[in-house]
Parts: sequence; structure tokens; C-alpha cells
Amino acid sequence: MTQPAKISINGQEYNIADLSDAAKAQLQSLQFAKAEVQRLQAQIAIAKTAEASYQRALVDNLPK
Repeated sequence: MTQPAKISINGQEYNIADLSDAAKAQLQSLQFAKAEVQRLQAQIAIAKTAEASYQRALVDNLPK
């Protein structure tokens, strides 16, 4: 038998099924926002890697 899905908030554990519809909607929005932050952090990491590469390439192409 599977356990009900739970979430821990401020040290308190809650069964997701027991939450109100409004709380479930807020949880869904929070999960979406967290995923978006992770996606944006990955994009920043990619941009920083590209920035460092372009900077190295620029230095390599400067007159000696």
C-alpha cells in the first residue's frame, strides 16, 4: 500500500490530499516557481560559461 503524498512546511508535515483547494493551488504555484528558478539558474550558468569563453577568445585575438 502506498503512503499518501506529504509535504513538509516550516517543520510541519501535511498530507497533500488533506489540503484545501486554495492550499493545493498555492503549492502548485510554489512548485512551478521553484522549477522556474532552477531553469533560470541553469540558463545563468550557461550564459556565464559562454561569457568566459568569449572573454578568453577576445583576449586571444587582441594584438600581442
